[in-house]
Amino acid sequence: MVEPYSTPGARFVDPKVLSRIGNLKLLARNVVDGFINGLHKAPYLGVSVDFAEHRGYMPGDDIRFIDWRVFARTDRFYVKQFEADTNSNFSVMFDISRSMSFASQSISKLDYGRYLAACLTYFSTTQRDRVGIVTFDDEIVTRVPPSAKHLDIVLHTLDRIVAGRPGSFEKPLFRATEFFKRRGIILVISDLYDEPEKIVNGLKLLSYAGNDVMVFHVLDPAEVDFPYDEATSFQDLETGRKMPVVPEKLREQYRQLVQEHISTLSRLCSQNRIDYAFFNTAQPLDHGLFKFLAIREKLNRVR
Repeated sequence: MVEPYSTPGARFVDPKVLSRIGNLKLLARNVVDGFINGLHKAPYLGVSVDFAEHRGYMPGDDIRFIDWRVFARTDRFYVKQFEADTNSNFSVMFDISRSMSFASQSISKLDYGRYLAACLTYFSTTQRDRVGIVTFDDEIVTRVPPSAKHLDIVLHTLDRIVAGRPGSFEKPLFRATEFFKRRGIILVISDLYDEPEKIVNGLKLLSYAGNDVMVFHVLDPAEVDFPYDEATSFQDLETGRKMPVVPEKLREQYRQLVQEHISTLSRLCSQNRIDYAFFNTAQPLDHGLFKFLAIREKLNRVR
């Protein structure tokens, strides 16, 4: 997998800067336009924003459909696709459970996920995809079915979400299978606080209908590094339970458990052909866009 380097033209991607932009559509347009301009100026990054009209050449393809202008620019063979072949359903499944409200700095996991979802939905509309969203905690909260006309409705939904209730995976993901009868791309954004096996079992339900499933695992830097020094009580945002902790005694064990959780999720997803990517809320949003684009190019080659 190509690593998500920042692109030269990707501006306004610092989450702290984005939090000052009140309009989610303006935010998404600024990030996506800057990202696309950066890719055009940096072809060495290995991905292309032309995948809506092209896919990589494969043995047996009709050479009449090779786009020689793209070959001249990239030194790679791409085959032209027609609009009917390229339009997809793109849906975000967004975890809005209580733990997503955590923020050790200025950006919560919920806000970071909100920005990611807005940018990737906006980006998908530039590729002529039909876009939709499902939000969930321990059940389905809202649903906007994929449509070419639903960008503003998806962004409005993202603007209004609040993380307030405990969450789970199996029940809402099982229910969501009713909504995804037509093959498409499903992006799950969550902090993935559940047993890895339960999470992946839920994700597998989404892929059974032929959907391509991606998971963006979002954590706060403090949840990874555990930088606390003084003894204090920590509260589980899902259950409300408090636990007294001496951080110095638990830090290394905690970090090891977090890394094991991430590694297990990544391994189980890979074994089940589910694309997994990890993010912390301090990372610029172009990391998410780059990862998303790299995965979609891979899916296009497989198809």
